[in-house]
Amino acid sequence: MKWFARREPADIWDQPIQLPIGDIEAADRIRNICEAARANAEAAGAATPAGNRERERYERAARAAMEIAMKISDDLMRDDAVRRIVDLCIKAGDMKTAQILYRAIQAARIRESMQKDYPELGQ
Repeated sequence: MKWFARREPADIWDQPIQLPIGDIEAADRIRNICEAARANAEAAGAATPAGNRERERYERAARAAMEIAMKISDDLMRDDAVRRIVDLCIKAGDMKTAQILYRAIQAARIRESMQKDYPELGQ
C-alpha cells in the first residue's frame, strides 16, 4: 500500500542551489554536504553488503561539493572547502580523487596541515 510506504528524505547534495550563491554560502553548503555524507563515505570505504549503494551516495555528494567548490572565488575559502572534500574522499578510500584534489590546494598552510594528517597524499 502506498499509504504506508516511507519516502526517503532527500539528501542535501541533491537539493537544487538557489543561484547566485556567494562564497560564504557555498563554503557552508560544502561543509554541510561533507558532514552529511561522512557516514556514507565510511560505509563505502568498508567492505559491507550495502557498500555499493553507499558508494553511489558518497560519489553524488562528492561530485556536488566539487561543483560548488569550483564556483568559490576566494582562494582561501576554496582551499578550505577542497580540504573538506579530500577528507571525505579519504574516508571513502578514494585516494585517487583525494590526491587530485590535494594538488589543487594552493594555500601552503592547508597543504602542510593535510600532509601531517595524511602523509600518503604527498606520494
